[in-house]
Amino acid sequence: MRVCVVAEFYPRAHDPVIGIWAHRQAMAARDAGAEVRVVVLHRPIPPLATPKREMRHALGELLRQPRHATIDGLPVDYVRFLAPPRPRSYGSWGAWAAPTLALHLRRLQRRWPFELIHAHSAVPSGEAVRRARLDVPVVVSSHGADTFFTATNYAGGLKAVQDVYGSASVVLANSKGIERAVTKLGARRTSVVRLGTDIPLVLPHKRPDPTLVTVAHLVGRKRQGDVIRALWILRDRHPRLRHLVVGDGPERGPLETLTKQLGLEDRVEFAGQLPNPQALQAAWSGHLFVLPSVDEAFGVAYVEAMAGGLPAIACLGEPGPAEIEEAGPGISLVAPGDIPALASAIDRELSLSPREQGERSARARRTVERHFTWERCGRATVTAYELALR
Repeated sequence: MRVCVVAEFYPRAHDPVIGIWAHRQAMAARDAGAEVRVVVLHRPIPPLATPKREMRHALGELLRQPRHATIDGLPVDYVRFLAPPRPRSYGSWGAWAAPTLALHLRRLQRRWPFELIHAHSAVPSGEAVRRARLDVPVVVSSHGADTFFTATNYAGGLKAVQDVYGSASVVLANSKGIERAVTKLGARRTSVVRLGTDIPLVLPHKRPDPTLVTVAHLVGRKRQGDVIRALWILRDRHPRLRHLVVGDGPERGPLETLTKQLGLEDRVEFAGQLPNPQALQAAWSGHLFVLPSVDEAFGVAYVEAMAGGLPAIACLGEPGPAEIEEAGPGISLVAPGDIPALASAIDRELSLSPREQGERSARARRTVERHFTWERCGRATVTAYELALR
């Protein structure tokens, strides 16, 4: 089968990390037997949060994005569109992207007749595809943003999400909790397809000091500040404990300020955004993965860490972490915002004997091997494609 993947978040020349999960799922579907091409909705306007001194450089980077690329053997086309600033208009971005996307898809279909479109997220990708009105089945992936943010926070967002889910042949949910949410928003046929990770054959050497690792975009809902505050609580009980923060974003400045206020400059390392392979190597060199994130539909970062033998700590009440815990050992859950409870969970993990730590590491890895590999994701994705084509 020939499948055209349409995504807003996808690796670009200036940001090879953004949407890496969409790229890996496309690769997994290809490896499971589908022929895949990718079309990326590319808005060449810097986010409003970009500092003024960096605005010109950011605009230049976005405008220099090539129209075509090949990433890991997958052909990728970048289709530009313009839209007003996100805070006021994100719910309508699908309408803004639809004209150029429709033109591109019709041209692509003439030279490469695809049988199915897989849109990542209802807005803007799914809405732009719906408005393009091509006569092929459409599969839409929900990664949580549509249900947590777009349908509730943006004008027109709820209607756009409902229209897309109601017209999709199949809606893919990345967890059972998200499947329930998309059904309430009008999805007629659903399938749970969990994202995955690779299982490393060789692991890097561990850091000499016990190290907490957090890999995520630095935004408020990821709550990296809670980890820094928990580290402060544990500063005397674990005097050698360190925290490695991998990622970048608008919260970096406030997090660095918090670190200084708590006197933890010599314990917290801000590594910035790293390419995915380097980020994984950095994570696996630590001892415990801690990401007390909220609104977490799945959480690829948790299973990536566990694949390298790092036990993980996440939040109670989140669809993705709850499902990972249900699959097997290797992840602990604490109440969101409860920093003393987070510190206690970290303390318990670090206080295990070396033998117990080794056993916990092996169990975390086995959980991923059994449930969260890219091979498994690829097979499930192609099965959903076949369901849509039927």
